[in-house]
Amino acid sequence: MKNSRFITVFVIVIVSVFVLGSSLYTVDEAEQAIITQFGKPVGEPVTTAGLKFKIPFVQEVNPIDKRVLEWDGAPSDMPTKDKLYISVDLFARWRIVDPLQYFLRLRDERSAQSRLDDILGSETRNAVAKHELIEIIRTTKDRVPLIDNTVLGEVAVPSTEQGSTMGALVPIEKGRKLVEQEIFKAATEKVGVFGIELLDIRFKRINYNESVRPKIYDRMISERRQIAERFLSEGNGEAARIRGNRVRDLNKIQSEAYRQVEEIRGLADAKATEIYARAYNQSQQSVEFYEFTRTMASYPEMIGKNTTIVLSTDSDLFKFLKGMRVTKE
Repeated sequence: MKNSRFITVFVIVIVSVFVLGSSLYTVDEAEQAIITQFGKPVGEPVTTAGLKFKIPFVQEVNPIDKRVLEWDGAPSDMPTKDKLYISVDLFARWRIVDPLQYFLRLRDERSAQSRLDDILGSETRNAVAKHELIEIIRTTKDRVPLIDNTVLGEVAVPSTEQGSTMGALVPIEKGRKLVEQEIFKAATEKVGVFGIELLDIRFKRINYNESVRPKIYDRMISERRQIAERFLSEGNGEAARIRGNRVRDLNKIQSEAYRQVEEIRGLADAKATEIYARAYNQSQQSVEFYEFTRTMASYPEMIGKNTTIVLSTDSDLFKFLKGMRVTKE
């Protein structure tokens, strides 16, 4: 009798412990839970950590991670707007903010990763197809050439000629950061219906397809050639400006020197005339002598070897020739 009672008590204790163990469950700090009854969610999601109770054998605990999770997509080839193929590797960070919606639609993380593959892959293709290759490669749209400045991998062009386009860098409308934001915005709206919050996305790696590389190199060569032509053109223009300034300054110096020479010569002639006047105005004989010498000095300038002069008899020049004896050689 005692043995049967002992066995009965032992069985009751074992069953009670088992039932109590089935009624208790714990929720970790990094988890949240959905309670299901016969496969259907019941009650509100359990989002606080600690020891919890449930109906044993009937209800089941479905833990859901509430940490920041990682999505790392596989590299995929896709075309850009300018028909160049690139291999894009994208990664993202996400978390579950509505566990009930997440559980009803996806159930587990594996399904969530698969759905993220579809959504993020599709939005990435759409964004890449709408932009030129340079938009995807460049980090930002701030591509402004600076005067006398050289950037690694990129030569800045002096902008001395307003409105000139020779050698100008290809304009960037958005840049990679804004393209990432565009993908993030479009994907956030689509993953939100699954109870998922998309926290961030980034281009992990962008590689040129083998068929694209020759075109990229040709574009780089063409761009650098345009920049070189721009420098050469501006250098020739600057050289022409310097030569023009040199000729102008030289003409100015010569003109100034000629003006000074003429002024000095005029002052000298005036001084010489004054000296002559004082010297030859001493008497009537000196005046006549001066008149004679000046007249004689003018003859060689007026009369050449085969010169014929017709003068009147009362001419001042003729009066000194009246008594001149001409000899034949």
